[in-house]
Amino acid sequence: LVLNKQIAVNFQKQKLPHWQIYFQDSSPQSKPGLMFLLACYQRGYGRVTSSGSLIKPQLLSLRMSSSASVSPYAAKRIDGLSKNIWVEYGALAVKHQAVNLGQGFPDFHAPEHVRRSLAESTTSDKGRTLNQYTRSQGHPRLVNALSKLYTPHYGRTVDPLSEIVVTVGGYGSLFYAIQAFINPGDEVVMVEPFFDCYDPMVRMAGGTPKGVALKPKDGVAKSSADLVLDTAELEAAFTDKTKMFIFNTPHNPTGKIFSRAELEQIAALCIKHDVLCLSDEVYEWLVYKDSPAHTRIAALPGMQDRTLTVGSAGKTFSVTGWKLGWTVGPAPLIKCMSSVHGQAMYTCPTPIQEAVAAGLEHEMSLIGTPECYFTSLAEELRPKRDWLANALSEIGMTPIIPEGGYFMIADTSPLNLELKDDGRLDDVRFVYWLTEEKGIATIPTSPFYTPEHAHFAKKMIRLCFCKEDETLKKAAAKLKEWKDSLSS
Repeated sequence: LVLNKQIAVNFQKQKLPHWQIYFQDSSPQSKPGLMFLLACYQRGYGRVTSSGSLIKPQLLSLRMSSSASVSPYAAKRIDGLSKNIWVEYGALAVKHQAVNLGQGFPDFHAPEHVRRSLAESTTSDKGRTLNQYTRSQGHPRLVNALSKLYTPHYGRTVDPLSEIVVTVGGYGSLFYAIQAFINPGDEVVMVEPFFDCYDPMVRMAGGTPKGVALKPKDGVAKSSADLVLDTAELEAAFTDKTKMFIFNTPHNPTGKIFSRAELEQIAALCIKHDVLCLSDEVYEWLVYKDSPAHTRIAALPGMQDRTLTVGSAGKTFSVTGWKLGWTVGPAPLIKCMSSVHGQAMYTCPTPIQEAVAAGLEHEMSLIGTPECYFTSLAEELRPKRDWLANALSEIGMTPIIPEGGYFMIADTSPLNLELKDDGRLDDVRFVYWLTEEKGIATIPTSPFYTPEHAHFAKKMIRLCFCKEDETLKKAAAKLKEWKDSLSS
């Protein structure tokens, strides 16, 4: 196919298992050509520079399985959304029986009282009602517990019935918020790297994602605190089309905790441009003692009426499989999200909501003590964080020490590892190599960026350390084996 204004149409119509696309020009200037290249990148079939030119412009080989063909009945809003990194890299880890330091789920038990509460909610006398539907916007016991938990942090009383909506995981909250407020043509400013679902959710709603990347202060980052937003770039990202700002603190994948000064800068721009703020705070309790405190942007002056704050039972209690989350915000905004929720899920599983409510009540009674899981989990994970950082340093990588969360970014460039260029981004090729050849599964970070900024991640990978010591010991053995092979 020679690049021309029909190429996008041809790309959609053809259903071949293998593609070879030849370009007459290494720097196509036409809009259809640029859009095609970006579409290729978004589907993971090639590499694109910020200017839109292919790194290998003369030949781009697109390999597509026949089963990947999109149905002719598919709605345009899901175009390009079929690829999921968690499915891809989870399957890769299983295929090679690798130690999984990629996906962000603990492989240890949740608190015993939380698990017991779930069992009791289905088997006790209360189970006659708890096994049935509950209130759509949130189980009464749960929203009351959430109100009690968050009221001190916001400096105002959080109304449990009008200012909270319970969702299917933090994912559900993000999806509802974006669907409820983003119209076609709206722009959404997002801090990069971002959790990978932000971008497709915005696109599905017809919005335009605009990324502003965290960059190393003074060119070097030893800690996530060294990753900062460029003030000029951040200000330039806001326009009269901007409808929403999305960010995550504590941050996945870097572990950065945004300082109060940084939050005040973001707040000032949101207020100036009359923009909604979607604050993803699912790792709110995972803050290490050697890190600054977590500040909620909704509590800053002028932000109460424009901020939606996302929380997660999965991250709070290490029960990611329960898929329960919530959003706290002003009643008018929560009402809009509840409208989406009511027509999508209607309600969330009652027994799980009951168990999470009981868990929150129990932990609130322990706040300020070493036994409180809100703080004890971070203390349990801190030595695992430090072990992983040391292990990565010994092998030759440069880890960025996270202030919060349970992920760590590592720079692989000091390894000077030469891998065959097969058209995929460097971080993707490295993760495949590390999984296939060394038996250690990680995650590339380029999917956490917009196509324009993916080059920032070309040597960076993400690792997860919320694992049993036994899992980390297996990873240590594989890293040692690798290290020994380098010196032999």
